[in-house]
Amino acid sequence: MTLLTRLRPALTILAGYIAATQAASLQQITADFGPNPRNVGFYLFVPDALAPRPPVLVNPHWCHGDARAAHAGSQYAALASRYGFIVIYPDSPNAADKCWDVSSNATLAHDGGGDSLGIASMVRWTLEKYGGDRDRVFVTGVSSGAMMTNVLVGAYPDLFAAGSAFAGVPFGCFAGEGYGTWSDACATGKITHTGEEWADMVRDAYPGYDGWRPKMQVFHGTADEVLNYVNFGEEAKQWTSVLGLSETPVSTTADTPVSGWTKYVYGSTGWFEAYSAAGVSHNIHNQEDEVMKWFDLTCTTGDCFKWGMGRLAGDWDRSS
Repeated sequence: MTLLTRLRPALTILAGYIAATQAASLQQITADFGPNPRNVGFYLFVPDALAPRPPVLVNPHWCHGDARAAHAGSQYAALASRYGFIVIYPDSPNAADKCWDVSSNATLAHDGGGDSLGIASMVRWTLEKYGGDRDRVFVTGVSSGAMMTNVLVGAYPDLFAAGSAFAGVPFGCFAGEGYGTWSDACATGKITHTGEEWADMVRDAYPGYDGWRPKMQVFHGTADEVLNYVNFGEEAKQWTSVLGLSETPVSTTADTPVSGWTKYVYGSTGWFEAYSAAGVSHNIHNQEDEVMKWFDLTCTTGDCFKWGMGRLAGDWDRSS
């Protein structure tokens, strides 16, 4: 089986749906927006009416998808038009399969290079150009986009406030030589570590960093045939360890947000949460409402969640 066929799209592309819901349109940015060693494509959706100091949401696509497919295949652009935030849709430079570089040493290091640095440069440029809120930058994706979500949250904790990953793998699970490395061992659930071993991979991505660690949310189907469900538990071990939380959830809620899905919350303030989707394959459905709540993106006033307080004080949740 080739890399081209291994990781299939996780969403059905709803072509034309979003375009009909708002006047603003997706634009390709061709200006020099900063370091971009892999020539990652930059597509941006800026609503007609921006919130004061608008938040920024990054939405990397899945394998065999692209920025336009991600834009058309979710509700985020329509929600941006309603709530005034900006959406960045990066476009993978990997022509063969459009998967993201989540394997190279460069992409797994803060400002080290790879696809992740190109995306980080897009965020920095957007914040500067539009006066965005540097304390409200978020990332969410499905499949390969979820894998990149884990990479960005791990390698750029100074840039992102929170992440939400659907059907992904832990940071560093695909680590290997080069930019297009496929890890059968990770994909089939054969790579497992202790929480501290996983957490060390994240810490090593940004040596000496001791500040803010983003909130993290993960979703995974128990019947995932592409990225084995084992990765769900490994993600939980990794992020609870990074955040200093117990691996035992403080609450478990059945049938949320849909029947058959179970929500697990970790830490007294819920800085990490995980959703197990019983019987669901790799083609897991995006849950935009849950993601919007997780990021507090419906807030357009000064009473929004004070992300920056934790970032400046280095006081993210460490309660177990």
